[in-house]
Amino acid sequence: MRFTRRGLLAASAAVAAASSVEAKPKSMSAPAPWTPDATEMAGRIRRKEVSVAEVVEDAIRKAEALQPQVGAIVTSDFDRALAKAKAGQLSGPFAGVPFMVKDLDPYKGLPTRNGSRSGLRAPPETTQTPYVDAFDTAGFVVIGKSATPEYGFLPTTEPMGFQPTRNPWNTARSSGGSSGGAAAAVASGMIPLAHATDGGGSIRIPASNCGLFGLKPSRGRMLQGRPVSRGLDISVSHCVSHSVRDSAALFAATERTGGDAVFKPIGVISEPLKKKLKIGLVMVTGTGVTPDPEVQTAVNNAAKLLESLGHKVEPTTWPMDGGQFGQDFTVLWASGAAELVAGIGKAIGHKPDSSVLEPFSLGMAELVGQLPQGALPAAIERLNANTKAYDAWLTKYDVILSPVLGKPPVELGYVAGWVPFQELQARLMTYVGYTPVQNVAGAPSMSVPLHWTPDGLPVGVQLAGRAGGEALLFQLAYQLEDAQPWAHRKPPVSL
Repeated sequence: MRFTRRGLLAASAAVAAASSVEAKPKSMSAPAPWTPDATEMAGRIRRKEVSVAEVVEDAIRKAEALQPQVGAIVTSDFDRALAKAKAGQLSGPFAGVPFMVKDLDPYKGLPTRNGSRSGLRAPPETTQTPYVDAFDTAGFVVIGKSATPEYGFLPTTEPMGFQPTRNPWNTARSSGGSSGGAAAAVASGMIPLAHATDGGGSIRIPASNCGLFGLKPSRGRMLQGRPVSRGLDISVSHCVSHSVRDSAALFAATERTGGDAVFKPIGVISEPLKKKLKIGLVMVTGTGVTPDPEVQTAVNNAAKLLESLGHKVEPTTWPMDGGQFGQDFTVLWASGAAELVAGIGKAIGHKPDSSVLEPFSLGMAELVGQLPQGALPAAIERLNANTKAYDAWLTKYDVILSPVLGKPPVELGYVAGWVPFQELQARLMTYVGYTPVQNVAGAPSMSVPLHWTPDGLPVGVQLAGRAGGEALLFQLAYQLEDAQPWAHRKPPVSL
């Protein structure tokens, strides 16, 4: 990884030029955002109020200044980004906007290290997926790869091969995972939005921890990404952002629209909700664990806000056996680690040890090795049955309201990969008990930043719908953003 101090004088001039045109709030009563979102930034570029080179140089300046404090970047791409910015051949809805790709996905010319010591010597990629191609088509200027935990396994970004990613709201706290680098980069103001992926909460968790908006799409909704070999596709891609409109615009630029589209494309959703919803409220996890009091306050306040907007909110419970679901999801998740360990072992000629992979990755692979024959197919069969139960549940409600996490942002080290395996498993069951359901069901859900604790930590709330229901969620998100804006809230570590 390389960081330079290039462009400081030019970037300072760009900041002065950009600050002369403030981003407009959505309504006269809403406080102004503290930093322009990607939509506003792209508009300033189109209006020639600022050049692409100035915008990119400013992003590089911020990245260099903030990286030592938050650790959001694992590979910089500053020279190519500046060359692309100065070439003047960009088009698309986000032409000229600085961006980062999460270090689980390939981006041509940069290595994919997967947050792991096993990938430290990875060569630059020569190919990328159609989904990542869409970032280039949209006009983004990629300035680097964002940090992730080892192979995206954990809800915190503290890989042993890299510096930990710290939360800009409190650098002693986790930014979340596995898109923790993306969230820290956006929350601190390095860039206005960033690529993120979600296989068990990895968009929603860091969005919640960092005070951002994060929507997980339906299974099959977006353009083709990384292949899946575990029998049940639970991972999807989108972004974390300051504003709902940025997320909606990127969604439209990356959803499937051709003959392979699983759902009818929704295009750019730009208006708030105009109808009343029936909303089910789930407070406890499927295993009966009650969240932290501050999380309960966040969800209860969100319910009151929704009711004030005319929606009906009533308590409900998860439609599946939470204990069995947790066990089955762990088996599915651990099977990915087992494949990883086997693949790396084949590549290096011997079984990987703790000098190559983290204890949690090795522990999950060992867990799979202890399972009886047929355990994985049986787990997948039960998980697919849970998808039917979820779909039936969502015939009773338009949307489900719940926590994103069981606690506000936890201290670094609390769910890190070096915590003893059994203890870490127990912590994960209480901390991450809400988000995997929608991954299994293939349904969309979002973290909306509606609450901050008395000591200044963000706590998102989760709103989930039925498969293919992203348009409704975006409309509801706009309504909540108008009713209780968040983009004016600036973390202590930011530029």
